[in-house]
Amino acid sequence: MKLRKAIAAAAALSALFAVSACSGTSAESSDHAKTSKKSTPLPAEAKAEAEAERIGAMTPQALERATLSGKESNFEAKKVAKADVEAGRDMRADKAECQPLASLAGGYTHIPAVAVEHRALEPVETTNATVGSMWLASHSERNAKKVLAEVRTSLQECPDGFKTLGLTYTSVKTVKAPALGDEAVGYRITNVVGKQKVSMTYTLVRKDGVVAVFYGVNMLTPEKSAIPDSVVRGQMEKLG
Repeated sequence: MKLRKAIAAAAALSALFAVSACSGTSAESSDHAKTSKKSTPLPAEAKAEAEAERIGAMTPQALERATLSGKESNFEAKKVAKADVEAGRDMRADKAECQPLASLAGGYTHIPAVAVEHRALEPVETTNATVGSMWLASHSERNAKKVLAEVRTSLQECPDGFKTLGLTYTSVKTVKAPALGDEAVGYRITNVVGKQKVSMTYTLVRKDGVVAVFYGVNMLTPEKSAIPDSVVRGQMEKLG
């Protein structure tokens, strides 16, 4: 139990001190508008829903329904309070070409999404040392494709990582991503906090205008830090 708490704390620490940016806007239109059933949303939610429909993105309410909650393939997805993830939204990397990766470390895509749903991912089995998180970001399809393209460019231009908030991210390497969605990319990056090194694995999968991001850390076996493909598959099936 103490080991599980230590691993979870390390994962939370890495996410808390990671960075993101608010570069660009979601201003283009799309020919593929989507609709969703409406209840009585709050003013901010109503604005987000209207913008989502304008650009052909998945609405906040539809995105929430399409995001995993509960148990999936020996992991439990737990909803994360918005206040707990806001810290990573507006930070910046020291090198502009690395910003897409930095933003993902902060829990957001570098191109602002119309809506984002975050979940903590905790293993059900006590022998599983991999913990992490996931989030779904709703974009127009055009912006979602741009997110993946610019992440791939960052992976090529930032093999040595970047710095932010006194932290160093190093050893950026691409890894195999599951053949899911319309396209996918995976990479492993090391976060250095003091003398502690934490290797994290990211998996991004795009389906239409939704970018699903999965983040995992395993302090015992870094090579097993990726969130299992079965969890990713479960999310993509729920997304539809």
